[in-house]
Amino acid sequence: MSRIRRLPASAVAAATALALALTACSSKAEDDGGDNGSGGGDGASGELETGAGVTDTTITLGALTDMTGPYATLGASITQVQQMYVEEINGAGGICERELALEVRDHGYDPEKAISAYNELQPNVLAFPQFIGSPYVTAVKDQVDSTDMVPIVAQAWTASLLGSPYIQMVGATYDVETINAIDFLVSEHGLAEGDKIGQIYFEGDYGENALEGAEYAAEQLGMSVVGQMIKPTDEDMTAQVSALAQEGVSAIVISAGPRQAASIAGVAAAAGLNVPIIGNNSAFAPQLLATEAAPALLNNFYIAASTLPIGDEAAKDIADSYLAAYPDATLDNGVLAGYNAIEIITEAARLACDNGKLTREGLTEALRTMSGFPGLGVTHDFSDPANPSTLETVILKPDADAPGGMVVHREAAVSDIAGSFPRE
Repeated sequence: MSRIRRLPASAVAAATALALALTACSSKAEDDGGDNGSGGGDGASGELETGAGVTDTTITLGALTDMTGPYATLGASITQVQQMYVEEINGAGGICERELALEVRDHGYDPEKAISAYNELQPNVLAFPQFIGSPYVTAVKDQVDSTDMVPIVAQAWTASLLGSPYIQMVGATYDVETINAIDFLVSEHGLAEGDKIGQIYFEGDYGENALEGAEYAAEQLGMSVVGQMIKPTDEDMTAQVSALAQEGVSAIVISAGPRQAASIAGVAAAAGLNVPIIGNNSAFAPQLLATEAAPALLNNFYIAASTLPIGDEAAKDIADSYLAAYPDATLDNGVLAGYNAIEIITEAARLACDNGKLTREGLTEALRTMSGFPGLGVTHDFSDPANPSTLETVILKPDADAPGGMVVHREAAVSDIAGSFPRE
């Protein structure tokens, strides 16, 4: 069944098909309690139970984004495509006889702003289809699990978020993604026992979780990791690349952002360090191909991700709709990340409505029935919050001629090491 929906009418058709295909829990339970409130309406089984963020006419969702910090390009794409999605759904009649509303706050990747924005929006939304920044999602995790119980699709993939009934990641966690990336370096670039892998990584949950995966893979393969920890505000990677060159690394893993990736690739090329470079899923933006780093990025640079690129034929309808709504926007994989996230929340809301329980608890229960959600290139299983939605990773490569600046280099696969990676 197709998930790609360019026109509102097809959006409803595909969503209805998915809702019917999924098995949902139909038991009626009590409301979330606390400040979650109640409203009116009719579900498929009779009177509809509602809660926070739901009135007789509106379902309010929240977006905590970064449109002015290190992930500004990603945040803009995610937010705009989610706004587009909301307009399409509303144009097709809404969900559960209600229109969607998306409340957006830009935290600029600042911890104080991120937590403040979460606390401001949390009492008034059904769910968050966007929350950028693993450190900030981690910071509210205990509050979410113990009192707020608000479903969140995190644009973060740190393994420390696993196990929460309410926080969902779409894709492999950073550790698994990095293990698959190193497996790719072994199979395609000949890395072997005794080799050193350089890793430049952000301090905090993102980079340190990716480092855990790299160190596990290296141990299994008889290699070693030479780590260089940086801050998100660090952009000149000359010192870090020089240190890795002195260590004689055979490859570099980037667990940082696009600005750092551009510097790493450019500095390595200038220094004659001709080794493969691979980044985690958020380490690339197509705008980099308009910088001086472009030749280096096009030469020997890859990205590990849990989705096809926005320029793939399978994503054409989404890309076309996005550019029609935002003609001056740049296509990147934030478009798909944002689309997938809000689609997951709205499909769960449809199921919750059918079950007569359009509450945070009802939406969470519905989400856990979605064990075969069709992603672009990867199928996701949201039934067990203790595990990533997938262990598979797609390897992408920059291409200046491709919409969104990337093409598939290797289709989705999971390494034996990732499959055996121990989880606490």
